[in-house]
Amino acid sequence: MPIGKNRTPMAQLREVLTKAGFENVRTYIASGNVLIDTDLPMKEAEKIVHDLILKHIGPDLVVIGRTGDQLQKVLDENPFTTGYDIKRVFFGSFSEQPPAQKVQELLNPDYFPEAIVITKNAIYTYIPENYTRSRLAGNKIEKKLGISATFRNFNTMTKLIAMSKMTEK
Repeated sequence: MPIGKNRTPMAQLREVLTKAGFENVRTYIASGNVLIDTDLPMKEAEKIVHDLILKHIGPDLVVIGRTGDQLQKVLDENPFTTGYDIKRVFFGSFSEQPPAQKVQELLNPDYFPEAIVITKNAIYTYIPENYTRSRLAGNKIEKKLGISATFRNFNTMTKLIAMSKMTEK
């Protein structure tokens, strides 16, 4: 989970989710990546995880859940392949489909050398230089689209996909 006022200790998060009945709870790096096994519908699991974090840890965080297969689909649909440094491509998942008008407004400017593509499944950004100074940094995209989103780099995405496959039934 984010650092600072929204800091969420991963060990504590694993403990809270395990005590709540989620199975095979594991985290990956201290930036909000948690994998759980559940038969609950995604929206229900997101709400429960959100409420548990708020009640037992403190931060009021947006929780966006995806299956390993959904993450793989996002990678498979990456528009930034040939000629792009994969280490500088960022993959965004959104809490809800962004409004079409706001998407169009965001896509209109030329961000060169940066680039952005938004599909029904994800937001893709190519940011060849400093991410935090980018006009396409995740927090700026969230604000422009009026939605919550979470962004991961290629290494994190591939690791999460691999971790999800380790426990598939």
